[in-house]
Amino acid sequence: MKRKLKNSHCIDRIVRINPSDPNKSDIQRAVGVLNRQGVLVFPTTGLYGLGADAFSPEAVSRVFAIKRRPQGMPLLVMVPDLDEMGQVVRRVPAFARPLMELWPGGITLIFEAGDGVPSVLTGGTGKIGIRIPAHPVAKDLVSKFGGPITATSANLSGGPAVSDLANLDPCIGGEVDLIVDAGVLAGGAGSTVLDATCRPPRMIREGAVSRQKIETVLRTRPV
Repeated sequence: MKRKLKNSHCIDRIVRINPSDPNKSDIQRAVGVLNRQGVLVFPTTGLYGLGADAFSPEAVSRVFAIKRRPQGMPLLVMVPDLDEMGQVVRRVPAFARPLMELWPGGITLIFEAGDGVPSVLTGGTGKIGIRIPAHPVAKDLVSKFGGPITATSANLSGGPAVSDLANLDPCIGGEVDLIVDAGVLAGGAGSTVLDATCRPPRMIREGAVSRQKIETVLRTRPV
């Protein structure tokens, strides 16, 4: 039985994609949306996210509006690899470098934002959360786009995160420009969020990567 979105009127804005071997034309269509300062729903490892050009204040503002998210709450971003972090991060403290070995996947590290990062993205905090994606679709998307994209969860602020697009809130589905459907995702906890601007790093949210694993990394790879 085919899954149905709650908001069937957005059917013309859905691209169904192979989650393990994404079609290049499907990825390019999604990249085109990002290049036009659009907003899309796309898969990450466990949950669907809202993607937009992280350097476009207009696109980022749309993400806030679609999520009904308070302006003072920053959005995390995805970058394709460590080499691209310099676009958004001012510096990576030496003590935080072992934590980057936990990428790709379920940990978001917060660093001081670089000068070119829009203040709307950081919620005025001057800090930026970074993650390197593990899901093949997300990896291809951010790599082909060639810059950071937002990766906040595709739900209304305070609402449940979505691993199955059949549960996507109609308010989200009706306002985005494209929905990249990779089927039902793994679900589970969102990413662990760790503030690496202070020493020791401060746990903001424990999620996919356990506190114990983080403590082990810091203990066994001291700087």
